[in-house]
Amino acid sequence: MFAILKKEINSFFASPIGYLVIALFLVLNGLFIWLFKGDFNILESGFADMTPFFLLAPWILVFLVPAVTMRSFSDEKKQGTLELLVTKPISHLQIVLGKYVGALLLIVFTLLPSLLYILALDDLKMDTNILDFGSIVGSYLGLFFLVAAYTAIGLFASTLSDNQIVAFIGAVFMCFFFYFGFEGLSGLSSLPLEQFGMEAHYNSISRGVLDTRDLLYFISISIFFIAMTQFNIQKK
Repeated sequence: MFAILKKEINSFFASPIGYLVIALFLVLNGLFIWLFKGDFNILESGFADMTPFFLLAPWILVFLVPAVTMRSFSDEKKQGTLELLVTKPISHLQIVLGKYVGALLLIVFTLLPSLLYILALDDLKMDTNILDFGSIVGSYLGLFFLVAAYTAIGLFASTLSDNQIVAFIGAVFMCFFFYFGFEGLSGLSSLPLEQFGMEAHYNSISRGVLDTRDLLYFISISIFFIAMTQFNIQKK
């Protein structure tokens, strides 16, 4: 497993993909949060608050996480190396977890530079104000669990086709549906379907309240798609 994890990390940073993902995430967030006029602009809001970043990040990650995971298994299938990989003396689950943790770590590395926003806000705020660090820590924790679920979905999508573009589109659709789809369906019916979506649980954690139901939801989504990925690999 650790050999595959190391191989995944090295392959990301041996090509422009890893650096491009980090750069795109930071540039897009920076433009919307600091430069572009709108609801996400912190300077226009007049409050030293990280809320705009945590509202915007899930939507950008809907595209960036699939961009990282789309090649995980689709590239192996296209090059014909998947058969060679599964014959190695490791289990299918270890193969899946190695690729999963590798992709997850890359996204976590992408999030780390955003901690500089906290220093910027601390410098911009009035001396009488205090940053709500409890809410910030809760929001980062919620973002981590959200990324973990996105990564599991993206990894599963990469097993569905040997075409990276198809895997990317499939992952984007599934991530978008699980994040916002149930919220949209709830608005069309009288049923409380929003609790089946990621957005409600992510917002709950972002308020700084650690509810085991929210954590179990994200863990269950991640485990389910990891299991489906393993099933697809075994089937192949």
